[in-house]
Amino acid sequence: MLAIELAHWLRPGDLVTLSGELGAGKTAFARALIRSLTGDADLEVPSPTFTLMQIYDATDFPIVHADFYRIRAPSELDELGWDEASEGALVLVEWPERAAGRLEADRLDVRLALDPAQDAGFRTATLTGTGRFASRLDIARAIHNVLAQSGFADAERQFMQGDASTRAYEKLVKPDGTTAVLMIAPPRADGPPIRFGKSYGTLAHLAENIRPYVAIDKGLRAEGFSAPEIYAADLDVGIAVIEDFGNAGVTEAGAIIPERYAESVALLARLHHLSLPDTLPIDEENTYRIPPYDVDALSIETELLVDWYAPHVAKASLTSGAKASFVNLWRHALREVVSGPQTWTLRDFHSPNILWLAERQGSARVGLIDFQDCVLGHPAYDVVSLLQDARVDVPPEVELKLLGHYAQLRRIADATFDMAAFARAYAVLGAQRATKILGIFARLDKRDHKPQYLVHLPRIEENLAKDLAHPLLSGLKGWYETHLPQILKRGA
Repeated sequence: MLAIELAHWLRPGDLVTLSGELGAGKTAFARALIRSLTGDADLEVPSPTFTLMQIYDATDFPIVHADFYRIRAPSELDELGWDEASEGALVLVEWPERAAGRLEADRLDVRLALDPAQDAGFRTATLTGTGRFASRLDIARAIHNVLAQSGFADAERQFMQGDASTRAYEKLVKPDGTTAVLMIAPPRADGPPIRFGKSYGTLAHLAENIRPYVAIDKGLRAEGFSAPEIYAADLDVGIAVIEDFGNAGVTEAGAIIPERYAESVALLARLHHLSLPDTLPIDEENTYRIPPYDVDALSIETELLVDWYAPHVAKASLTSGAKASFVNLWRHALREVVSGPQTWTLRDFHSPNILWLAERQGSARVGLIDFQDCVLGHPAYDVVSLLQDARVDVPPEVELKLLGHYAQLRRIADATFDMAAFARAYAVLGAQRATKILGIFARLDKRDHKPQYLVHLPRIEENLAKDLAHPLLSGLKGWYETHLPQILKRGA
């Protein structure tokens, strides 16, 4: 069972050393691990005591199983072609102490031992992670504990496609068919300071750990919105088992489903009418204060365009003066937005993060799954996130109709709702969000080697050109026409 659990998080380049006395079960453990990694429960895995090294093919990488019991000196590894065989492989080594100094310091050691107080088939296993394995072992241990606490220890774990973040997800399927989702969201490492001694993540108010997710989740559920129930969580390591909302979304075959978008708009209208707190409980002892979507946060996000999109996509070389002008124009344009009405801004309210729960009623049919970066911001932000979706086309006439639907619902709830002011904020925040996403998608390509997001650039450029046409943004439009004219040409 332990070997099967380890198989979920081992990858090529990893070194696992198996320690223990003769008869402790090192080869039996290696056999179980190799069979799990290859998906072949009947694979013949003999002890490599005499051959010294055996190589197996897992689905995506080779596995090297070595036994150094007969090694008399570490130099004998050269005769085996050890370096060549182990490169890019998952390496399992029995009797690692015989190769002192030749094995990587970053490793997972599994020490097996007999227990005289137990029956002959019982073994104790002690896992020790060194180097980069220490934090990975903490995550694995937390997953083990959270699965047990949630009642999903016996579930099959199936990899799920992740998002543009560093979070990872697995679908959990119990033998009786009950499902849940394992969310792996370890604390985010802070980046280098870029302004005022603060990192980008701090300036943009990005969640540093899983605690904001837990707090916002509880807050949404308390107001009757469909956020996933959290069955169990480790707040320190960043692991949670949460309710599975399935995979029915608000789009189909790459096109929006208007009725589901209309219900999503209705959810926002309801959310924006509520009087919501700025501080939420995390647990019985701790609270979380939702940060403001202030000028510094909104402005630093726009600078992703000049840092990533301009040089790597547009191939434009911007002077320091042009960059300073860009920042000043944006800070000026954002002043009215940040002084306007404020509400919970989920920040990533768009098609990939909205699931459809057909069995529920009203806006509860809209399942919310991505909100850990929630801030206190203008209501227009989430509306424009939905209706100017970066990943799917929303026809202009549908966008206008849904905007009207939102305004009607807001006026029914509050006769003082100012649609003219909302429309101005919608244009400003639409341009801000498009500018930010152009930079993010360029960064995902250049820095993170995820070029699949570049296919969406024409749609985002079109939305940006549309928003910049608002008279309030004439100064910014002039900057784009001067320094990045290709955006407006492609968006025309």
